[in-house]
Amino acid sequence: MSLALLNAGRDQSADHAEAMAKAIGPVRVCIAAEQAHGPEALGPLYTALGTHRHLGGEALDTSTVTKALIDADLPTDLAAAMDDPAHDAALRASHDAGMKPVGLDVGTPVIHVGDIAFFGPVVTPTPRGELAGRLWDGVIMVAGVPGFYEIKRTREARPAFA
Repeated sequence: MSLALLNAGRDQSADHAEAMAKAIGPVRVCIAAEQAHGPEALGPLYTALGTHRHLGGEALDTSTVTKALIDADLPTDLAAAMDDPAHDAALRASHDAGMKPVGLDVGTPVIHVGDIAFFGPVVTPTPRGELAGRLWDGVIMVAGVPGFYEIKRTREARPAFA
């Protein structure tokens, strides 16, 4: 799913709209990587992008995307896809396929496990070890209940990834 596509046309601040316009570039690179190297390229690339952005505090610009491609053992020429709208139809199709089972009134992450698809979990700080396993098992159990839609609390902390 792409937050840039999800938020397109919605009322948002100028800063958020600018961030969403910049966010489409790395997603295009992911689409280009999948098209050229198969879906198995996405896990390492997405992890590298997230590590540079969320743990390293780096902007998702061409330099960071290039470093992520190197980390994922992918050709750095894929970074050219950032500015190439030729990938937008495939990006839209992927986004729509990912969002259809959960609807558009959600954010990220959207996760699909077998026949179950859901938004979340949104947790900070990131749980580790046994706690992470218990959370995952519980999320899958709850999300698998027909007719279950939402659990939510007001956020009291900014995301903590480390």
